[in-house]
Amino acid sequence: MKADPTDLMRLYDVQTLDTAIDKIKHKALALPIHAQIAALLTRRTQIGDEVIAAKTALSDATSLAQRSEADVVPVRERLVRNQKRVDEGLMDPKALPAALEEIQHLKQRISDLEDTALETMEAMESAQATFDDITAQAGGLEAELHKLVEQRDTEVSHLAGESKELSKERAQTAQPIAADLMALYEKIRTRASGIGIAKLEGRRCLGCDLEATVADYNSYLKAAPDEVLRCAECDRILMR
Repeated sequence: MKADPTDLMRLYDVQTLDTAIDKIKHKALALPIHAQIAALLTRRTQIGDEVIAAKTALSDATSLAQRSEADVVPVRERLVRNQKRVDEGLMDPKALPAALEEIQHLKQRISDLEDTALETMEAMESAQATFDDITAQAGGLEAELHKLVEQRDTEVSHLAGESKELSKERAQTAQPIAADLMALYEKIRTRASGIGIAKLEGRRCLGCDLEATVADYNSYLKAAPDEVLRCAECDRILMR
C-alpha cells in the first residue's frame, strides 16, 4: 500500500490519541472506588438478609410475649373469683380444703406464668435491640453507599470529559487521512491490543519490541518513502 508520508505522521498522532483514550477508559474501569462499592453492595445484600431475620425474630418474640402475658389473665381472674368465694364464706365447708388447695395451686401457676412472661418480655426487648442495631447499620451503609456512588460518578464523569475532548481532537486529526490507510489502521488496532502503528527505532519495532532481521531491516531501508511498511513480526504499520 502507498500512502502520503504526512498521512503516516498524522496516523501516528491518531495512535497517540487512541492510546490516551484507551488509558482513560481503563482508568475509569479500574478506579479503586468500584471495588469499594462492590463490597458495600455485597454487604447490603447480607445486611438485608440480617434485617429480615431480625424482623422475623422480633415478630416471633413479640407474639410469644403477648401470648405469655395473655396466659396469665384467666388464671388471675379464676384466683380472684375463688378467693372472693372463700373470703365471703360462700364455700361448702366440705369443699373448702379443696378450694384452698386450688388457690395455692393458682398462685403458684400465676408465679410460673409471670416468670415466663418476664423471660419472653426480656427476649422481646433483646430482639428489638438487635433489630434496631441492624437497621441502624443498614441505614449507615446506605448513606455510605450513596456517598461513594456520587463520588464514583463524579470521577467517571471527569474522565469521560477528558475522553470526549481527546476524541474530538482525534476526529480532527484523522479527518484528512486517506480512508484506506485509516481502515487498515483500525483493522490492525482491533486485533493488536489497540496498537495499529508503531515507531521503528533502529531495527526495533516499538509495537512488539522485537528487532527485525537484517534482511527485513534492509527491505525497510529500500522501501520508497510512500510505501506503507509493516512489521515482519507483528504486522503493525511502521512509522519510520
